[in-house]
Amino acid sequence: MRLYIAEKPSMAAEIAKCLSGPVSRKDGYIQTGGGTITWGYGHILRQAEPDEYDPKYEKWRAEDLPIIPQSWKLLVADSCQKQFEIVKNLIEQADEIVHAGDPDREGQLLIDEVLDFVNNQKPVRRILLNALDEQSIKKAIASLRENQDFFNLKQSALARQRADWLIGMNLSRAYTLAAQRAGHRTTLPVGRVKTPTLALVVRREREIENFKQADYFTVKADFQHSDTVFTAYWKPREDQPGLDTEGRLADKAIAKALLEMLQAAKDPAAVMACETTEKKEPQRLPLALSTLQVMAGKKFGYDPQIVLDTAQKLYERKLTSYPRSDCEYLPESQYEDAATILGNLSNIAHTELAGWSQKADTQISSRAWNDKKITAHHAIIPTVERCNYAALNETERNIYYLIAQAYIAQFYLVHVYDQTRAELEHAGERFTANGRIIKELGWKEVYGAEAEEKKEEDNGTLPAMSKGDQVEFLKASAEKKSTKPPTRFTAATLLAAMKEIHKYVKNPELKKQLKDVAGIGTEATRATIIKELIDRSFLREETKKKYLKPTEPAYLLVDMLPEEITYPDFTALWEDILRQMAEGNASLDTFLGQQARFATGLCNKAKGANIPLKGEYHCPRCRRGVLQLRNGKHGKFWGCSRYPACRGSFNDKDGKPDMPVRPQPQQQPLQQQKQGQG
Repeated sequence: MRLYIAEKPSMAAEIAKCLSGPVSRKDGYIQTGGGTITWGYGHILRQAEPDEYDPKYEKWRAEDLPIIPQSWKLLVADSCQKQFEIVKNLIEQADEIVHAGDPDREGQLLIDEVLDFVNNQKPVRRILLNALDEQSIKKAIASLRENQDFFNLKQSALARQRADWLIGMNLSRAYTLAAQRAGHRTTLPVGRVKTPTLALVVRREREIENFKQADYFTVKADFQHSDTVFTAYWKPREDQPGLDTEGRLADKAIAKALLEMLQAAKDPAAVMACETTEKKEPQRLPLALSTLQVMAGKKFGYDPQIVLDTAQKLYERKLTSYPRSDCEYLPESQYEDAATILGNLSNIAHTELAGWSQKADTQISSRAWNDKKITAHHAIIPTVERCNYAALNETERNIYYLIAQAYIAQFYLVHVYDQTRAELEHAGERFTANGRIIKELGWKEVYGAEAEEKKEEDNGTLPAMSKGDQVEFLKASAEKKSTKPPTRFTAATLLAAMKEIHKYVKNPELKKQLKDVAGIGTEATRATIIKELIDRSFLREETKKKYLKPTEPAYLLVDMLPEEITYPDFTALWEDILRQMAEGNASLDTFLGQQARFATGLCNKAKGANIPLKGEYHCPRCRRGVLQLRNGKHGKFWGCSRYPACRGSFNDKDGKPDMPVRPQPQQQPLQQQKQGQG
């Protein structure tokens, strides 16, 4: 018997439809002439809690940290006990097993861990389902691979899972206990990805709070060559007086003097250089999940979780390919589906998609079709299933629109333009002018204005000029501008920051090294992490634009933690190691050894963490804790928050600690004081 184990019931049902013979539904599995299909519900197995390794860990104590399992333990989730037994029995009956988890790191692990848990010795094949339409599934069934080929992907997933446990379990306990010793009645969750993500928002908010507006001046001049008037921008010399630290002219008097000098000059301006270069912009690539989430956030204001949930629904309806993809490329074999997909899109009435699809050229092959760039999955694209666009709700239509738009753009020409850059000199000062002439609109016809990154100094069309030409100076002006504070994150821009985390890395050398790393977290987890920070009240959304602002517990958590966990340097480096592990170039044991040492060091730092005391009555005995009202054998009393390190305690007197009053130095009568002074 061939047994397919799918990640979830919906996927199992779609596989069953594509297998030969009669279909018979049973309790927890489906029988067909082509094999039996069963399923999990995501992770059937869960990581053991600390107290399930040793009951002593049920009570949180600093002296027990760090907790580092010598042998990792998995347990069957209570809600999955029945389905686990069904899967286990079917594995025992099977001759061959087909792993049908999602085609990503986590999907690989959640079926593999079940097979390992039951000590499976049967041969295992792997099916990669990037789409659930019948054609894609049948093609995947005919192209099974050996599951052993994905061993390194499983190792990477195990490393991520166990590292998150080591950091989360140990540091959450260590720093919650440290906060409680300082009088804070709170639980502080610390996470390998969650905490540096929260710190990004806290630091951004402090930049805004500490921002001081500064004025500066942009100097520009109008020139005329032949019959064409154009604008050029003044470029200050390095030794130019009056510049701020960013190289902007900040001195109003110098700006005024510069304008007067330019206006008074009698000689014409001269062209010092003029160069025209043909530039080409290749088609914008199809979408990975994070790209889709960022685009949908900017265009429609959707938060990342809504985008993921909607993309998942479209996938389950067979309309689009697998949504949790971090890849923006497509397998070359899928090029043959282009005519069918574009034909379907051209029939979607009353949308731009129809018009664009009809003008698309299937003879054009963009850079997106590249087998060497494909990982376990490919970019999110429409499937060959015809979409009943009118039957979708508004959110589904908008997400499908973005996915289809990116796919259609692959069948338009490269965008081509001539870029001209001219340098001029007038009165000893340098000016530059930039212009462009579009030669082939290409794929930007699909995206229109949103594809253009218009810069202030772009002039449109410049006149034909050559080095040495004289041009007439017409006038100069100085526009006063003000610096602006950084913009607060939204869920979409925070997700983009997680993906481009190298920009926020503190170590300059590491910043260069991590430029090509695909951020922190994964395509599937980033939205969940942001949502959890909001749901647990560490972040709140404000205004219609849903800007993210940190709450008081967020400041407390970020301020008390060492930089090793609040800056993304280590986390981004670890993500790079996980990527290398998936490629077979890093060791699981070595990585977990690093994580264990990291957790140990930070647990030790927690014991001496400098945390502001929270409480009305500071402990007079240790002066490092606060007195808290407690219930004892003989009634209420006040005890130090640092117990048992400090055993200071005081009786309760009318809701206050009955502390001895320190004697005040006795003052002499005023007359004696005067006599003493005399």
